Amino acid sequence: MSARTVSPASPPSPAPASRADLVADTALALLAERGMRGLTHRAVDEVAGLPQGSTSNLARTRQALLELAVRRLADREAKVLALHEMPDPRAGLDALVDALALATHRALTRNRDLTLARYELALEATRRPELRAHFDAAGARFREQLGALVTAMGSADPARHVLSLVAWADGLMFSCVAGTFHAEVPGLAEVRAGLREVLGGMIGR
Repeated sequence: MSARTVSPASPPSPAPASRADLVADTALALLAERGMRGLTHRAVDEVAGLPQGSTSNLARTRQALLELAVRRLADREAKVLALHEMPDPRAGLDALVDALALATHRALTRNRDLTLARYELALEATRRPELRAHFDAAGARFREQLGALVTAMGSADPARHVLSLVAWADGLMFSCVAGTFHAEVPGLAEVRAGLREVLGGMIGR
């Protein structure tokens, strides 16, 4: 495979504002396209169009490169999921379901490569305690925001409900991005129906 066949995971949002962002976006694209073995400092330089040694100057070790990718992943997924833009819970359950379904569907479709990169990093984190700490810290931001939302909706057990909701969404995304349903990605209406059932059962509405 030619090094030039890989482009930053689609779409790079936010756009690279610095060389560090460019390196991290390219690392994420390589993870999605080639897997963990395909991620090297040299490959990042080649795909990003940087002079040889540029990635090593920025992230000298593989651990440092992976941590850079995790931080960028967290920033980009925050834009995709946009939990900070969710409707006021007082607007009702259906408004929240609509917003969460749209965010989930974005992760399944035009941000599929970003989701694939996350799975690669999650698996690598099981073997690298230092990376695990960075990966978990990034995920904690998302869980806290989701916890605040379900609490405001009247959840009687927010911690358990966040776990159930994340497990449902992660299961859907894995099945449709990398699992046996990869050729049967659900439409927005189907994602919304599933979320309505899950959240309705939790909140009792």
